[in-house]
Amino acid sequence: MKTRLKAVVGNRAASREDTLRFEGLSKGFHTAGGYLPVLEDVSFRAEGGELIAILGRSGCGKSTLLKIAAGFISPSSGRVLLNGEPVEGPGPDRCVIFQEDALFPWLTVGENIAFGLKGRKQSRKARAEEMSRFLNLVGLNEFRDYLPHEISGGMKQRVALARVLILRPEVLLMDEPFAALDAQSREEMQCLLLMLWQELGHTILFVTHDVGEAVMLADRILLMSKNPGRIREEISVSLPRPREREGAAFAGLSRRLHEALRG
Repeated sequence: MKTRLKAVVGNRAASREDTLRFEGLSKGFHTAGGYLPVLEDVSFRAEGGELIAILGRSGCGKSTLLKIAAGFISPSSGRVLLNGEPVEGPGPDRCVIFQEDALFPWLTVGENIAFGLKGRKQSRKARAEEMSRFLNLVGLNEFRDYLPHEISGGMKQRVALARVLILRPEVLLMDEPFAALDAQSREEMQCLLLMLWQELGHTILFVTHDVGEAVMLADRILLMSKNPGRIREEISVSLPRPREREGAAFAGLSRRLHEALRG
């Protein structure tokens, strides 16, 4: 496991090019009391196959930044580029996973995962094979005929993840997707995400306010301040994978980030 992971990361590092670029991004909202600035002059790049955690306290604009990247809202100034082209709206090359799983309650686990394939020119057999592959990838093959209310919260998030990944987006935008899970399920989902990232090679922006989660997952951590939201610090995480939460280096980086968040 360790050898394979190091090889994958090494190959990415050798071939990376910018996938997403944020240039001077600012966003504010007009309110009854005037104008509320949420983001100010945010600039960074995400390389192909990179996993970036965006870490900050509530209200620092993390989710707004993700919505702009998804094309759900427009910036007040600045721009987002995907492979050199401006992002001007939602697209199949960028998929979002939220904290709420948003599954269709009347569809089975398998039908939820395969739902996005309906508009594609594929045979029924090809769609079934794709569904089976992603059911296996997220460890839910035996639950394919269950309805969402019959499975646990952790399983629902596995379905939500597979439903997005089966569409083969280039960029995965994740907005605190595991925040509502219990501690054990959350760690299991983090491990699953890393396994799928190794297998499929997406570029991932992962929004979180959990320091341990950021250190466990990320190649880089963007630490955000608030009022308005800015990138306060960019931290490369050089810890070898798989990472051990009990290790001294992991604990040391976590302490540093906790102190920075309090500052």
